[in-house]
Amino acid sequence: MGRTAMRLWGLPLPWEWNRREPLDVAVPPDAAPPRTAGVTGRRLAPHRAETLILQGVPVVDATAAFFSIAAELDLGHAIAVADALLTTADGYPGLGPGRPLATRESIARRLAEWGRFPGSATVREALKHAREKVESPKETETRLLLVNAGMREPEIQFEVRAGRRLVARTDLAYPELKIAIEYEGDGHRRSKEQWRVDIRRQRELVAQGWIVVRLTQADLDDGGRILLESVRSAFEIRRSS
Repeated sequence: MGRTAMRLWGLPLPWEWNRREPLDVAVPPDAAPPRTAGVTGRRLAPHRAETLILQGVPVVDATAAFFSIAAELDLGHAIAVADALLTTADGYPGLGPGRPLATRESIARRLAEWGRFPGSATVREALKHAREKVESPKETETRLLLVNAGMREPEIQFEVRAGRRLVARTDLAYPELKIAIEYEGDGHRRSKEQWRVDIRRQRELVAQGWIVVRLTQADLDDGGRILLESVRSAFEIRRSS
């Protein structure tokens, strides 16, 4: 339940784990929540969640985990969770087994079953903006940064091809302008093989006439100022060409 279930499922949270974070436990409505130090108990009707075994631990299903913590999330973080639930991408980092963990239809159905609850309005709004195929929470963050800055929403995981050959699958893209936006996580610099693949991909994209805007966590930490300037500059280059 709560943060504990979210972490077991590998769903993105805005807070880093620390040893003082309590263990969230769900109990039936007629049971007394535990009052043990380091444990937070919540009452949950059995029909509201499916209990599964994950990493050897009984845990509520991923959608119930999301609903149970929705009141603690702002809209951007809720969209990141919804993206993770809907993704069909195998490479999403740390995400629990099974793709997708939920569908739009299943989340909407569960919302109807749960009715009003703290954070339900946030979940409903997040579902409107959630997208399938997202491969990391940073892709979500970057997409929302662009949209909130007034730019058109980029396409997710767009495939660039030369004939039948796949040149690259870009994180975010404006295909009609041949502008690609690529988030470089720490894994890209720690892996020699991945670093070499990234260099080759960028070279091939440029050869195909694409402008590639690369970013790291530092570009998100400052509110995206330089990133937005880079993307706007790419738009200007396309308009003037």
